[in-house]
Amino acid sequence: MPELVATVVVPTLAADRRLLECLGSLAAQTRRDFEIIVVDNSGCGLVRRAGVEDGIRVIENDRNLGFGAAINQGLRASGARYLATLNDDAVAHAGWLDAAVSALDRRPDAGMCASQVRLYGEHRLDSAGMLLGRDGSSKQRGHGRAPEDFPVEEEVLLPSGSAALYRREMLDEIGGFDDRFFLYCEDTDLGLRARWRGWKCLYSPLAVVEHHYSHTAGEASPLKAYLVERNRLFVLAKDFPARMLWVAPLAAVARYLWHFVYLMQGRGSAARFRAGGHNGARMLWYVVKAHAGLAGNWRWLWRERRRIRSGARITSTVFRHLARSYSVSARRVAEQ
Repeated sequence: MPELVATVVVPTLAADRRLLECLGSLAAQTRRDFEIIVVDNSGCGLVRRAGVEDGIRVIENDRNLGFGAAINQGLRASGARYLATLNDDAVAHAGWLDAAVSALDRRPDAGMCASQVRLYGEHRLDSAGMLLGRDGSSKQRGHGRAPEDFPVEEEVLLPSGSAALYRREMLDEIGGFDDRFFLYCEDTDLGLRARWRGWKCLYSPLAVVEHHYSHTAGEASPLKAYLVERNRLFVLAKDFPARMLWVAPLAAVARYLWHFVYLMQGRGSAARFRAGGHNGARMLWYVVKAHAGLAGNWRWLWRERRRIRSGARITSTVFRHLARSYSVSARRVAEQ
């Protein structure tokens, strides 16, 4: 039996037909030196009932622990050199894992590989890596554009956790995902912490995955509205250098104003939230609730911030340069 080079961790809550489709795509990978761990967050053993094939390891939780905690469980159960994360509503092309592993094998200074994530069944991108807003928001690089617009392997800021490959050495060094994020932005936090430690991220256009966008929590659900806003504040507090913090409230206000403009025009995430049957004014409540969450966690965030800075291998100047190089405007964040 060949040595296991990678472990693919697939967290799931619904454990429905899309999970089976996802696992089927992993069974068709061109390389065989990897294992699959499915982490069942349903709390009621849905994965066992779904008829998952023999040879796939299953970790059952008695409740939904969130995305980051599920990935960390897979990391602790794995001894492989690489750890891949894959959403349960993603379908990997046959060469996905081989392309990602090959990219990191060639670059020992890179600890992360971003996939070419396409919108399922469309010739449009979901992401080709991630971009960072000045208020801590993160958005998919290339979202909605043609895959041909991003044709070469290149350095990017960080990957989307929907389909990414991480070097185990890096994960062990920085402590894996932060469980407290629960859902959303935990990949941004991990990527930025890795950047502080000097690790790079590559984008591989050959590592192709198709993704059913926001299948788990809904494209513009109340849960997503709250967690995205709270967690971008966590990212700010933990990962941004002091000189970038003063402009963050101004950037956030600009984003809120663009959300309002696009809401009136029937565009963007705010309009999708209202189209889903939710009161647009409720978004203000989620903003207030998110800031309350920030205040309630300030001790933990301060400890984490100090820990990250104490282990940093790059300066704040270098971090600011990275953030500028891979930035996204407040208008673009509201528009997507």
